[in-house]
Amino acid sequence: MPQTGNLDKEIRIRAFRAIDDPETCRKFIEGHRRVLSIYGIENITTNTDDWMFRRSIYVIVVETLDGSKLYGGVRIQIADGIHPLPIEEATGKMDAGIYEIVREHAKNGAAELSGLWNSKEVAGLGIGSLFPSRVAMAMATQIGITTFFTLCSPTTVRFKDWMGGKILEEVGREGTFYYPKIDLIATAVYSDDMFELAATHPREREKIMYLRNNLVHIAKEKSPFKDYYTNIHYALTLDNVDPKEFQISYEPYLHADKHS
Repeated sequence: MPQTGNLDKEIRIRAFRAIDDPETCRKFIEGHRRVLSIYGIENITTNTDDWMFRRSIYVIVVETLDGSKLYGGVRIQIADGIHPLPIEEATGKMDAGIYEIVREHAKNGAAELSGLWNSKEVAGLGIGSLFPSRVAMAMATQIGITTFFTLCSPTTVRFKDWMGGKILEEVGREGTFYYPKIDLIATAVYSDDMFELAATHPREREKIMYLRNNLVHIAKEKSPFKDYYTNIHYALTLDNVDPKEFQISYEPYLHADKHS
């Protein structure tokens, strides 16, 4: 059973550009590293802190109302032509075709959901995994993203049907490969209809569209897996956002040493 005794009945899900809130980014990194260490994962490519200094990174956190504690979150890493997406770093050595796939989608805005984690207080509730993923899809129109990639664990790959995701069979062994270490399997998934969400489950589409049209509100939410309710304060408005900023054509990563 999930340890919900210490989980606040009032929590917040907040979105921001990484460079605008370095303190919360550091809390995110610490929480993510604690979770990874439980599974003996120390060398995952996304387990760094350089991302917090990039304009092309947005962060979604599940936190207490005062921001003192994080229960989980996820990063949105936009394909910027400078920094490879985690899926490119993970699969590029096996099949360089991933670079062309990302480049084509980046013309209309592409990003990857990475660094998804949740603390033990919300384990098994979906609050630290499904809810931030739902929020990321709601934010797609704000930041101009039409395609999301993600590397799913055996636990989170079940969400792909709800979210309208498809397995990226062009990489690995029909979309699966060992990552981030030899005894763990990841599945490459993508969704390329972020604006219309035609393939998304009707229940999830309704929730995502509501979030998209109500960026700031409070809702009593039920865990999709347990009979557990909490009031979530959504704070999803982003400042100084240009939805066309990262709709680009580029030669991948030729100038990575000259930019941050």
